[in-house]
Amino acid sequence: MDQKGTFSTLMRKTLMALTGLFLCFFLVIHLLGNLQLLLPAAQARESFNSYSQLLSGNIFIKIISYVLYTSIVIHCLDALLITLKNKKVAGKYLHDQRTVSSRWYSRNMGILGTIILVFLVFHFKDFWYQYKFGDLPLDQQGHKDLYGVVVGVYRDWWYVLLYMLAMFAVGFHLLHGFFSAARSLGVYHPKYVRWIRVFGAWYSYIIAIGFAIIPLYIYLSQYVLWN
Repeated sequence: MDQKGTFSTLMRKTLMALTGLFLCFFLVIHLLGNLQLLLPAAQARESFNSYSQLLSGNIFIKIISYVLYTSIVIHCLDALLITLKNKKVAGKYLHDQRTVSSRWYSRNMGILGTIILVFLVFHFKDFWYQYKFGDLPLDQQGHKDLYGVVVGVYRDWWYVLLYMLAMFAVGFHLLHGFFSAARSLGVYHPKYVRWIRVFGAWYSYIIAIGFAIIPLYIYLSQYVLWN
């Protein structure tokens, strides 16, 4: 690989690391907001709808949302380009020894990423698009009743399974991506490698399990009087 190609690859990996870390930060904020759905039904409706209204009407949040959309697109495109280039390079060698030194989720990031991308299409269509362009009823406070939409969607067993599968993919994607980002940004120092691994692992588990619990809780709540 020539110097120009090496620089281009490093730039793409750095850009993917930066957009990935921004998405990691967004996931924390998104999870904290969605945890309101675990409140008793009346309180959850009021709190979640007010929260959604605040996000949609705040100019600072709107700017962040544009950064988010851009980050998702750049992250996906960079991942695709890097994956295609790695396959091209790997094809030049007779033996591929990656299975000896890498974990299965590291070798299957393309599959995990595809699952996440399919999920995002459904997720944006059912929630973001409905909130922005759908004719939603209003709650007692005059806010769009996004809570009602969420509860309605999460009472379909197939969607809950899709969501939990996607969160499984997200967890392993984060587990690999967090360490890759640390290496790409030059902070994966031997002195701190243990702490980075522990933090990355706990972050990945908390995000994946935290999101997965929400649709499962809502689905089961229609059979058990938890609310």
